Amino acid sequence: MLYVGGQRNERKKWIHCFQNVTSVIFCVGASEYDQGLYEDQSENRMTEALVLFTEICNSHWFQHTEMILFFNKDDLFREKINKVSLKTCFPDYEGGLDYEEAKDFLTKKFRDVNENQTKQIYVHFTTATNTENIQFVFSDIKEILLSSVKHL
Repeated sequence: MLYVGGQRNERKKWIHCFQNVTSVIFCVGASEYDQGLYEDQSENRMTEALVLFTEICNSHWFQHTEMILFFNKDDLFREKINKVSLKTCFPDYEGGLDYEEAKDFLTKKFRDVNENQTKQIYVHFTTATNTENIQFVFSDIKEILLSSVKHL
């Protein structure tokens, strides 16, 4: 397991570390769709995450790599989506202030960038402080990882 920093200046340091990786866990702050980047407040965090996910998902380094996508901070996302529309980040969002519609939209938006139709993208909405949720998600991830190792 390798954690890589999300800031732009950190990215060039880690891409070469991924030869023979079987799975990538990519984390997105689900509630950060109306926030700017730490290093550039004019750039949206969710948009930046989608751009980076697109690059990683379609990189030659990860052609046969399982992608596990965490939308973290789901508890904050549930609260915020009732007040702040996803349109602030995605003008093409046509749903309302509805958690399920927004969740489905984000899932589809991130899955749609995958150019390899044989690659599965596993999506989980998580709350790190919710022990039951994390246990369920980690159990699911364990199965995904074991399955990907069997195919080596």
